[in-house]
Amino acid sequence: MPEGLDVNVPNAARMYDYALGGYHNFAIDREFVERAEAAMPGARLLGHANRAFLGRAVQWLARAGIRQFLDIGSGIPTLGNVHEVAQDAAPEARVVYVDIDPVAVEHGRAILAANPRAVSIEGDLRRPGEILYHPDVVEMLDFSQPVAVLMIAVLHFVSDDDNPAGIVSEIRDALVSGSYLAMSHGTPVEADVQTISTMYKQTTTPLHLRTVDAVGSLMTGLDLVEPGIVPVSEWHPDPADTVVAHPGVLAAVGRKP
Repeated sequence: MPEGLDVNVPNAARMYDYALGGYHNFAIDREFVERAEAAMPGARLLGHANRAFLGRAVQWLARAGIRQFLDIGSGIPTLGNVHEVAQDAAPEARVVYVDIDPVAVEHGRAILAANPRAVSIEGDLRRPGEILYHPDVVEMLDFSQPVAVLMIAVLHFVSDDDNPAGIVSEIRDALVSGSYLAMSHGTPVEADVQTISTMYKQTTTPLHLRTVDAVGSLMTGLDLVEPGIVPVSEWHPDPADTVVAHPGVLAAVGRKP
């Protein structure tokens, strides 16, 4: 645990880790997830559905020829990490993980210590330039070649005041033609979601849920991969996947023309 970390406030990365069955979390995080599950039964399945989408998206991108991945808001490493999926499909694939939570970054560095093609850095999505030009990012990724940027369940922690569309545009503009952006984002489809949003105000990462149209506007300038913007479980679903579909999180993958 990094020195000075406040363990008395729940954190999205650690809550997500607990929802997925991980061990890198504190009592306050576990208590929050249990309260969220009580308020909206099935909420924990959102984490599993979102994680399954990430795996399918990385596999699809690898089949499309992508060999460089920038995972922003990566969270705490757990089963089915991006580098595991990508390097299983293409051993030469290179991955950079970025997260604002020092716990996630430290665990990532420990896991990747023996992997020369993957690295974990601390960064804030609200300042994309500091990520794109970070020395470790520049060393690991060649932006003169296509890169897949993954923003999985992270933009709904960015308020409208922080200009999420501008953030995505800055990242998109740094990519060459043939690059991709994969995104998942919470959306207000059920009355219970408002309860969850209110609960998240007690955390370090309040939720900012957005409609399909609002998520679509974040993908401006990109050609959406079929089937477009859909619930995470409906994006190139795996027939063997047993995760129940849930409309509370949207998914989309776009290609820069």
